[in-house]
Amino acid sequence: MATTIRDVARAASVSIGTVSRALKNQPGLSDATRLRVVEAARQLGYDPAQLRPRIRRLTFLLHRQHNNFAASPFFSHVLHGVEDACRERGIVPSVLTAGPTEDVIQQMRLHAPDAVAIAGFVEPETLTTLVAMQRPLVLIDLWAPGLRSVNLDNAAGATLAMQHLFQQGYKRIAFIGGSLAHFSIAQRALGYRRAFFEAGLLFDPSLEVTIDAGLDPDTGAALAMQRLLDASVATGKRPDAVFAYNDAAALAALRVCLARGLRVPQDIAVIGFDDIPAAAHATPPLSTIAVDKEALGRRGVELLLEESPAELEVHLPVHLIARASTSVKTP
Repeated sequence: MATTIRDVARAASVSIGTVSRALKNQPGLSDATRLRVVEAARQLGYDPAQLRPRIRRLTFLLHRQHNNFAASPFFSHVLHGVEDACRERGIVPSVLTAGPTEDVIQQMRLHAPDAVAIAGFVEPETLTTLVAMQRPLVLIDLWAPGLRSVNLDNAAGATLAMQHLFQQGYKRIAFIGGSLAHFSIAQRALGYRRAFFEAGLLFDPSLEVTIDAGLDPDTGAALAMQRLLDASVATGKRPDAVFAYNDAAALAALRVCLARGLRVPQDIAVIGFDDIPAAAHATPPLSTIAVDKEALGRRGVELLLEESPAELEVHLPVHLIARASTSVKTP
């Protein structure tokens, strides 16, 4: 027989109403009582989703490394999509940024959300802690087995970027990547490597460089591009194109190439990912993989609210925007 809310109340020595308030994260209970009820529900295998609470408050959780919207505007657009979807449904959104040393549970209690949307990278320990809260939860630009998630088709986007460069005659293509702990970056790196295999070309591991940990995309990518060019002096084999894991990194690489006296794209082509506004205004304008960032946030809210989704993992399409930074290579 399935566990009922009455069973949880009996095990926790509280009323049914207290169980309901605790599992819906409603105010009026002490932390000790709330935790006792949540633990009793967990041990009995009670699914809080049976209460079907109406979601009135949603917290958009972002890692502190992502919250510089000026330097990396990707997540500001995702947030706009979340806010629009919440507004249409009468849900009040809040934003919480947290790092690995902060008590995310305490911060969540202050926000008192009915549901949580986690965007971008978070430490596995933080994700485990949030899952244990037993609130409706969705991952945006992030993936974990068994959880609802909405992502771009990152690997397919990387393949589009590489196929475009191959078609323009570029073969010695470098990749500037970030931490592979980030799901989207790891998928883009996978697409980069796989593209060589699918094109029947040899992959040179020395052309794949990773931004130093702790550096922002602009600074890290500039240093990575400098390392690629410095190494090519010794080998005499300079990359003829660069694919960067996002536009901020691609723009930094482009600036380094121009500062070294290289012509873009005649000497070296550059392509990015995300199509941030600055990409179209660069000199030369940056080729990129365009994504609907607002749709990413909106679809995350929609998936979160679905009672029985047809699929837990949603992938949104991307498309290539070819600009002057990768125009046809000239002899």
